Amino acid sequence: MKANYYEVLGVPQSSSDAEIRARFRVLAREKHPDRFQGAVKEKAEKDFQLLTEAVNVLTNSQRRKAHDFELEKGGRDAVSDPTAVAKAYVSIGIKAFKAGDFKAAAENFDMAVKHNPKDGKAFHYLSLAYSKNSRWLRQAIAAIEKALELEPMNSVYLKDAATMYRQAGLATKAERAFEEVLKWHPEDLDAQQALGELRSGKKEEPARKSLGGLFRKSEA
Repeated sequence: MKANYYEVLGVPQSSSDAEIRARFRVLAREKHPDRFQGAVKEKAEKDFQLLTEAVNVLTNSQRRKAHDFELEKGGRDAVSDPTAVAKAYVSIGIKAFKAGDFKAAAENFDMAVKHNPKDGKAFHYLSLAYSKNSRWLRQAIAAIEKALELEPMNSVYLKDAATMYRQAGLATKAERAFEEVLKWHPEDLDAQQALGELRSGKKEEPARKSLGGLFRKSEA
């Protein structure tokens, strides 16, 4: 069952961000894992992780709204339905994405896949949100690969994966992915062009080239 973060921190649902942070600081001092030893320390680490997750959610307006939605949709029954909760996070994430707030979008899509790790579409959305920032390219690739693991026949996911591989400088993976796209859609002009450029060794755009090498060591 999903935790009620207000109960975790021991604060009322009407608490302000400042009140939530103040309460967290008190509990963090009391329950920090460094204060414990042995078997008790392991439990303290898990409790502290939950406290941290609670304050991160409740001091983020979008994530707090989603959490409140969980609680308002029937208390325990709603919270125990991860699929419904995941859909709520996806809905909020899509709104943030369309508004250009990709960080908030990624946070909500991340919460969605945590509630429903079998939702390929949510992983795809997560990858697209991450791909908007070059610093998150590793996470974008991990998310799109998970989407493909869940839906290996999805050519949209495959094409996006190929594009992200190319952006990261993973030429071999990108080439294989574009080849797979063209097996399903041989008329795809974008994939044809991208594959041709990869095969001819055409130089990448400067912005993309600067990202090359981030993953070269892990390229298969």
